[in-house]
Parts: sequence; C-alpha cells; structure tokens
Amino acid sequence: MTSKEPEHALEFLLAFNGRIHWYEGGYHLRFIIERVQPTDARPHGLNYSFSLHDPDGRRILGFDNAHRVPEPGSKFKKMPEQADHWHRTENDEGRPYQFESAERLIDDFFEQVERALQERGVPFEVVKDEGN
Repeated sequence: MTSKEPEHALEFLLAFNGRIHWYEGGYHLRFIIERVQPTDARPHGLNYSFSLHDPDGRRILGFDNAHRVPEPGSKFKKMPEQADHWHRTENDEGRPYQFESAERLIDDFFEQVERALQERGVPFEVVKDEGN
C-alpha cells in the first residue's frame, strides 16, 4: 500500500474478505483479500481475488493477483513485475491491472460487475449478503 492511501480505504477493502453478494437469478460476487508481505509481484502487500459468477458458479469476470499475465498481443514484451490483473469475460486469460489504491480497486471491480450484469439483463442490486 502506498503511504498516501488513507487507512480507512484499506480497512474497508479488507472487510470484504469472505463476503458473498448475491444478485437476482443466482449471480454472485466472491471476495478474498488479505494482507501479505510486500513482494515484487504484490508491492502493495495485498493478496486478493474478487470475482463475479454465474448461477452455475462459473467465473464471469474477476480481478486478482494470483499470477502475472502478459500484455495482450505482447509476446515480445517483458512480463510485468506485478501480478495484478483482471479477466473481462469468462474466456479472457487476463490482462494487467494497474493497482493504484484499495479504493480504486473496489471501484474498478464494481464498475465491471455492473457492466457484466447489465449485459445479462441482471439488476445491479444485491438481494442477499453473506459473510463477516
């Protein structure tokens, strides 16, 4: 995390760990996030996976830092140091994500969730919340 980032934004993000948000028709979000020792792959000191799933449990989109991914169409470019990336669709193998802050991460994730749900005709309104 950057020293400039307000601690409340980080605490807000960490509070999502273990939560599941349900939408109409069985669509749902899963949140995993924890503090870790900063590394080259995770310089912000967070390990996370935020994902939207269809009613059968298949991931539709996700933001995570489980592994590094190359820039799309860049087989001759050096692999990025950081592992932050996102999957725009269920078939997207991932594209680098520029982590700026905890607050920006959650905003970017929910923006993409809203887009994906709208594409499927699902209201962007949580009908049930599980966890913490």
